Amino acid sequence: MALMLKNARLVDPQVGLDEVADILIRDGRIVEVGHGLSMEKGIERDLSGKVVVPGLVDMHVHLREPGQEQKEDIASGTRAAAHGGFTAVCAMPNTSPVIDNALGVEYVKARAEQVGKCRVLVAGACSQGLKGEVLAEMGDMAAHGAVAFTDDGHGIQDAGMMRRVMDYAVQFGRTVMVHCQDDSLVGEGQVNEGVVSTRLGMLGWPAEGEELEIARDIALCRLTGCPLHIQHVTTARGLDLVRAAKAEGLPVTCEVTPHHLFLTEDDIDEAYDTALKVNPPLRTAADAAALAAGVADGTVDALATDHAPHTDWEKDREFELAPFGMTGLETALSLVLTHLVGPGTIGYDRLVELMAVAPRAILGAEPVKLEAGSVADLTVIDPAERWTVSREGFCSKAGNSGFMGVELTGRATDVYVGGYATMEEGSIVE
Repeated sequence: MALMLKNARLVDPQVGLDEVADILIRDGRIVEVGHGLSMEKGIERDLSGKVVVPGLVDMHVHLREPGQEQKEDIASGTRAAAHGGFTAVCAMPNTSPVIDNALGVEYVKARAEQVGKCRVLVAGACSQGLKGEVLAEMGDMAAHGAVAFTDDGHGIQDAGMMRRVMDYAVQFGRTVMVHCQDDSLVGEGQVNEGVVSTRLGMLGWPAEGEELEIARDIALCRLTGCPLHIQHVTTARGLDLVRAAKAEGLPVTCEVTPHHLFLTEDDIDEAYDTALKVNPPLRTAADAAALAAGVADGTVDALATDHAPHTDWEKDREFELAPFGMTGLETALSLVLTHLVGPGTIGYDRLVELMAVAPRAILGAEPVKLEAGSVADLTVIDPAERWTVSREGFCSKAGNSGFMGVELTGRATDVYVGGYATMEEGSIVE
């Protein structure tokens, strides 16, 4: 099938492109990028006023399948991803059962092939059952396509065990992605330890509970040479540790989430909104400002959502009983456009680096570029569309978003995966 996308602003810093031009696609790949292109037969779309970028990738998503399909499944989760402008996601392994062997990897890949609306990359667990005690079947999972390893949701508490994980991962050419959490400090913490936890009478979660494990894992990266990716950094000091590791030349990368950038502990008030209960917790306004500065100066490598859907009944409980987590696939791009691109903190070129280029590089996925020969995974953005976040507008099964009722500017309107539309004019293509 041939497809022509006409008159869009094309942005791709990988090839130094930022201009209004056309893209000709045939058989799933870009054939030509240029001006005044034509074709004999095919579908032609005029995208005047739109922005086309390499397809976005969310490298931190909980699809919940297998075992927790009441929260989300691969069908609904990938529809939410496409609706949010993503052409690929990386599924975390903390499902039920845990994805700690090749069978689990193959299951997710097969289901995604059957029902998915975007590409699904699979991360395997570091340890069996996420218990941090015995190595998972890392080699077998790598052989069957696991792109990275993580015990996301859990910090591996034993340093010796973490070293073994890294020693094995580096042999298979895989990155270890770490959820940095020292359980002995975090304990039963509910929110960031400080003024807000005191005012609301809730158990505090100190920043040091994250920062100490970031420092430890960076030291183990130095020891083993294993590429290390710090998931959802939330504090200024944690980001400084990453910045120093990069300056040292260590293979360390990191991500931040939109909710840690655009929400703070001050948003948690006497209403005790459980949508704002996330792991790690929302931090201070100073921390959020430091993260935004890190996004702008290049310290932060990727923006990822940590999309964590839950049922209404799970979240509709006392704050300390509700599970941690917030959805993010359908709001992430618009939040970045509204709060970072719109005010000029970053440009579209940096957005592409954060949400398309770096995630693929960290996960070892095939690069996508706006040039001839590249696979045609593309995201089309309307920078002027104004919309209000609502449960009714979600494709996800879950509604635990901390941004309900917020008005945003800019949104993905079309998504192409391998040259075929999975979303067109804001609607999922079935």
